[in-house]
Parts: sequence; C-alpha cells; structure tokens
Amino acid sequence: MFKLAHLSDPHLGPMPRVALRDLASKRVLGYANWHRSRHRLHREEVLDAVISHMLAQHPDHIAVTGDLINIALPLEFQAAQTWLATLGMPEDVSVVPGNHDAYVRTRFEDTLALWGAYMQSDPDVDPKIRPFPFVRRRGSVSLIGISTGFPAPLFKAVGRLGHRQIARFEAVLKAERAAGQCRVVLMHHPPHPEGTKARKRLIDSGPFLEALKSAGADLVVYGHNHRFDVSWLEGPQHMIPAVAAPSASAAVTDTGDEGGYHVFEIDARDGHAEIVVTRYGAETNRAIVQIGEPIRLNTEDQDTVAAILKASASRVGLI
Repeated sequence: MFKLAHLSDPHLGPMPRVALRDLASKRVLGYANWHRSRHRLHREEVLDAVISHMLAQHPDHIAVTGDLINIALPLEFQAAQTWLATLGMPEDVSVVPGNHDAYVRTRFEDTLALWGAYMQSDPDVDPKIRPFPFVRRRGSVSLIGISTGFPAPLFKAVGRLGHRQIARFEAVLKAERAAGQCRVVLMHHPPHPEGTKARKRLIDSGPFLEALKSAGADLVVYGHNHRFDVSWLEGPQHMIPAVAAPSASAAVTDTGDEGGYHVFEIDARDGHAEIVVTRYGAETNRAIVQIGEPIRLNTEDQDTVAAILKASASRVGLI
C-alpha cells in the first residue's frame, strides 16, 4: 500500500518587503489583492495545523500542486524553499508550479530553480523529457508531474502546457503503462474546461484530454480552485478519477470550504490500482478533522462516489 498525501495552494505569507521596481508589472495587482483580502484568507496558523496533522499520518510521499507563493518575488521562492524542507527530503516530496508561481517572467536561477530538487525526475529517466513532465517511480507508483504555470495576461489566471510538453506527457504515460506502473498525474489547473471559469482554465485542455484518452492514467490530482472536487476523465480502458484539493492554508475559502488536504491509499498490483481517498479539513477552531467517509475511487464505483458527494454537499464544491 502506497500512501500519498496531497495538498495545494498554500499561498505562503506574509508578503516580503517589495521594492517599487518589483511592482512595475502585473505584480502590483497581486500585491494589492494580498493586502486587501488574501492575507485574511490564507492563514499561517491553519497551514501549520494542516501540515502537522498530515505529517502525523506518515505518508510515503507528499505532492504539492502549485501556488506555493503569490506574486513570484525571488524572496517568496526562498521562503517556499525553506518551507518545503519542513515537509521532508526532496525524494519524498514532489512539487509542480501553479499560475502564482509563474505570475511574471523571472530569472529561473533565482526562482523555480530553488525548488528543482522537488521537481527532478529519477536519474534513469530519459533526459529528453525534462524538466516537465518529471517522472518519479516510488515502488509500483509513478508520480508524473506537469507544469501548467506560465505568465498569463493581465486579469487572467489561465494555465498552459504547450504541445511539446503534452507530446512528452503522452509518451511517458505509455511507457509507464508498459512498465506496469500505476500512473498518478500531478498538475495545478483543472484538467477539464468545465472545472473552472474561462479566465482561470487550462487553455489547451483539449489536447491534454486527448493524450489521456489515448494513453490513460490511474489518477489525476490538482488544485487551483481552492475546493474539493471529483470528476471522471476518459481513458482508453477505463475512466480516470480527477480529484481537486482545497487550499491548504484557507481559514474559509471563497466557496465556503475549509482548508485541508487529502490522503490517497493506493494498492497497485498486476497493472490494476485500487485507490481510496480520505479528506481532512480545518474546523473553525483550526482543529483538523476527517471529512466524511473514505471514498473508493474506481470506475465501477462512480455511482457510489456521486452518492457520497451529494450526501456531504455542505462540505463539497462542484460535483
């Protein structure tokens, strides 16, 4: 049994001191937004409680699916590097960037390179597919990380993969399937266009979904919307569950959900994977509690999953 903890969108604060020259870009809007409202939404004490509870579960691996920071300042990347070290060693923690991590164009060496050890493929992976997708084999589970973050236009939070990354991604999925691996895809943006508003979508979701339909996967996890969600994507042999996590630092999210994280228990053998997800969320007193019953994510259980989600609709985003 492989235990994968998934958290997303911590939006680490507080905002560092900013020089005026650093705000001569889209950053000025994000900076104003942080001080106007986001600093009340994303709370350090909530994130600390979530992380403490998550580490007590002793996961085999931790996936962080983007938006670690807010306006892509070099000092934010340094603070996030320090925070990542509190989660575990780089071989035990995987990170993919989100739109806030790619808020504006930056010098790679001063920014995303600082997280490179957490986005690094195993040494035996073909260097032609790097840096994304990365592939990290952990026993019978392959963690496949893709990057949807890029400097989007003003007033937009869209994501993009690009045709080259999608082609490499499809090739990786097929190679890992041939190797008998359970394939878990890590990404930031919702993989399907219905998953969020037009200004926040993955703009090349069509080609991405075609790659999934052709090559298949066993699980997709993502963030971005700051809410829990489960949907089903088409694969060549079976439907693929796609599960979104809320913001790990949210005191109360913009949809009314509390911050939290997920734990996936993956039993992968003989080319088949049984996957169970357990949700954990923050109460108003910042205690972390289990939300509902564990959900078995297998194609034959889609009706059961839908019933569970409807029964807990007060704690669920869009189904």
